[in-house]
Amino acid sequence: MDHARAAISNWLNGESMSYTRFSIARQTDGDNSHVEMNLSADDEGGGEMGRPEHPHASMPPRWRSGKNFCFLIIAAVLLLLIGFLIGYLSYRGRMQKASRCLDGSGRCELTPTASYLADDDETEEEEVPGPPVFYWPDLRDLLSKKLSSKNLEANLRKRENKYSFEAGESEDEKTAHEIHEHFHSLMDQVWDDEHYIKLQVKGGENKVFILEDDKEVLLESPDTYVAYSKSGSVSGKPIFVNYGLKSDFRRLHNQDVSLNGAITIFKAGKITLAEKVANAKEAGAVGALMYLDPYDYKKEDDLVPFGHAHLGTGDPFTPGFPSFNHTQFPPVESSGLPHIVVQTISSSAVVQLFRKMDGQKCFQEWKSEVMGCKVMSENNITVKLTVNNVMVDRKILNIFGAIKGFEEPDRYVVIGAQRDSWGPGAAKAGVGTAILLELARVISDMVKTDGYKPRRSIIFASWSAGDFGAVGATEWLEGYSAILHARAFTYINLDAAVLGFNHVRISASPLLYTLLERTMKGVKDPMKDSGSLFDRVGPDWVKTVVPVGLDNAAFPFLTYSGIPVVSFGFCSKDEEYSFLDTSKDTVENLKKINNLYALMRAAAEVAGQIVLRLTHDHELFLDFERYSEELLTFQKKILPYDEKVKELGLTLNWLFYARGDFQRAIDALRRDIGNSDRENRIIRRALNDRIMKVEYDFLSPYLSPKDVPFRHIFFGRGPHTLQSLLESLQVLESSKGNVDVNVLKEQLALVTWTIKGAANALAGDIWNTDNEF
Repeated sequence: MDHARAAISNWLNGESMSYTRFSIARQTDGDNSHVEMNLSADDEGGGEMGRPEHPHASMPPRWRSGKNFCFLIIAAVLLLLIGFLIGYLSYRGRMQKASRCLDGSGRCELTPTASYLADDDETEEEEVPGPPVFYWPDLRDLLSKKLSSKNLEANLRKRENKYSFEAGESEDEKTAHEIHEHFHSLMDQVWDDEHYIKLQVKGGENKVFILEDDKEVLLESPDTYVAYSKSGSVSGKPIFVNYGLKSDFRRLHNQDVSLNGAITIFKAGKITLAEKVANAKEAGAVGALMYLDPYDYKKEDDLVPFGHAHLGTGDPFTPGFPSFNHTQFPPVESSGLPHIVVQTISSSAVVQLFRKMDGQKCFQEWKSEVMGCKVMSENNITVKLTVNNVMVDRKILNIFGAIKGFEEPDRYVVIGAQRDSWGPGAAKAGVGTAILLELARVISDMVKTDGYKPRRSIIFASWSAGDFGAVGATEWLEGYSAILHARAFTYINLDAAVLGFNHVRISASPLLYTLLERTMKGVKDPMKDSGSLFDRVGPDWVKTVVPVGLDNAAFPFLTYSGIPVVSFGFCSKDEEYSFLDTSKDTVENLKKINNLYALMRAAAEVAGQIVLRLTHDHELFLDFERYSEELLTFQKKILPYDEKVKELGLTLNWLFYARGDFQRAIDALRRDIGNSDRENRIIRRALNDRIMKVEYDFLSPYLSPKDVPFRHIFFGRGPHTLQSLLESLQVLESSKGNVDVNVLKEQLALVTWTIKGAANALAGDIWNTDNEF
């Protein structure tokens, strides 16, 4: 140190010394760690400090000059080390802060920053001045404070004394304009989406007759109808098939009961009407009747539900295409149309029919509270079914309002509800629409009044023709499929959010399980003075998740467009809401549910928290690791069939290897996220894009969306799905001769390469992928 002091003293006393200049500059090639060190003589002129006339005129002794130079180098290194330590501690603090932001445990600054869409050479992050900092707990509490049960009640009461909101008719159109005006008063971006579709409606009386001893006796002439039924008259022997499940039809087949030319009778529930009808057609039936059994539906015996028989979603006469007015279509129709006659009837009519049947009684496990349940009749009784439905052209309107994101406006979460209904539709469409309007009001107010700036956009959607198979939502997806799968990262469905009070019904993509769980922990149970919704569902709630079905408007978002979805609501355990899809689905009957408006408010709070969390955090709250667990679960299911598959000269190993590749891709993405600067907007956007496309990557790319619209291998429909492969392996186990080896090969190939493709996409850049397993 004495030598250092001496060197510095000599330097200050006027000796001509070298100096060191550090210039830390961000480079355009991305390397911002370059340090420039310039060593030069002092070139300022004047006095004794000026440049000497001769290079050796005032040079110090050589040994002193060397020592001083070494001391300066040491000082420079020390300064570099100190600077590095300061920078490291600052970066570590930011990373710890960001990690606390991700789980909401800390109060951290998570306000939006500038848009990613900056010039390539603008590498410095731009600060957005002004808005207050919104920590997640504060934002969650603000949402809860602003939600109003009174507003929800007022929104629902708009459906009082209304008897029909059929798609494209006057009440549906009137409600659409009211919603448009409501959105317009809250948001700057509001628009309508028109579609011209074909619907089947009732054209005359539909009748059910009993034919006995050449006598025709009218059994019932319901006011309701089943859309997309075949029109005309058919006759056949009546056969009861429980819920119309495939297992129910197999049970009859094993009993040597032929359904060729029969009219099947089944209870509502378990699966959709369209699926029941498809099973009946496959078994050879010419007609089908469905009723509400008192075992599941406790209220009244004379209720007759509305329904549709299209095994699909959207306009069945423009499959795969959007029904825009300017589009011309070839004469084509969906393969999901049943081409058999279908009608719904009351349970009291079924009682009369069973009284006429004198055959085998219903199996004990086929539980029914209809008196005198019979599987079939041994006498010559026949049922005649006449349906007079007609096709009509209708214009429908989807209504949208948007709150644009401040950082990524081209990424959006969509929240929607069905608006139309065959009858009053208080539970079917009224509750969801009421919640949609209230959330639009609350979140808009949080943005305008409280200064919340969502990073990503929020789109509120009111759909029409939902009662005919999510027609409005599907046509929108088909019309904008080229951009929606890359920009919409979640759909939240609000339909039928309250059908009971003592049970929670959840349908969701695995990507949203973690977010949903944390959300339920933050919402109070409306039926208790203390405790959260999570306390009600318990830690094993994932086991109770209901797969997204055809009757859920979220289905086409998930299986056609590859967008993660969630549908949350309340119901009564072991009892269906009897008035759903009937003429008695009124506000008055809905109010019989205990604590109705508190339940609606809780459902709104769940949906609202999901919307806000997905637009608040830096990193998209989608749990991409969940699908690895789902694949592992599937692998365990098919592993017992490995030896049977090898007997055919095939192997399941390639499928197992593909799952391993997907797991490694997930590990790589997790490492990339952990090693990245989460406050860098460009890096953050690239990582979020990889996360949001996980769902889309499970749509099989080897199938035509026109021919097989629901391509998702987990939740779709068709031979390409994991479930279909499992069923084929089960047949191989029980009846090897009934298995087509080439079909099994194709199923294995479709599943294997879809999973492998998902792994490659998750890995990121093309040079990080490999076509080998």
